[in-house]
Amino acid sequence: MEEKLMGDLLKTVGTIRLEFFDPKYKQQLENYYLTEEHNQFTSHPQNAIGLCEEEEGRAPVLILSDDQTAGFFVLHGWEGVKEFYGNQKALLLRSYSVDSSFQGKGIAKHSLKLLPSFVKEHFPEINEIILAVNLGNLVAQHVYKSSGFVDKGIRAMGRKGEMYILHLEL
Repeated sequence: MEEKLMGDLLKTVGTIRLEFFDPKYKQQLENYYLTEEHNQFTSHPQNAIGLCEEEEGRAPVLILSDDQTAGFFVLHGWEGVKEFYGNQKALLLRSYSVDSSFQGKGIAKHSLKLLPSFVKEHFPEINEIILAVNLGNLVAQHVYKSSGFVDKGIRAMGRKGEMYILHLEL
């Protein structure tokens, strides 16, 4: 059953992989589009990369579909985690998005399934990934929870209101 699901998913999204941001993809990010609805909950990749360049401990990651930039997120170390949670061996997943032209193809779900092995490979000391998702962002909550993230009851206030802090133990 799982093999069939993965086969169907690969037919839908092509080859999906995670890769640290490389300037060769900068041009593609100029055309990266988020709807107004998505813009209210996340940062545009170009803005997030700017913060990564200014602040140590932030690693920008691309979600690539057949070498096209389909999505983006940042893995933020302790400086990001500590405002939400006390695990110093956790990473904060932030600024997660999928370009609007790639949505509805299973890319978000597939990229989140790849995330644990990506983190284990590049951050072997990390034992957990956390994220903050707005209570009003029901679609994102569903995607994160169906990808294994768990609500442990921790809440925080963000710029758009209350947020759930979700956890994925590695």
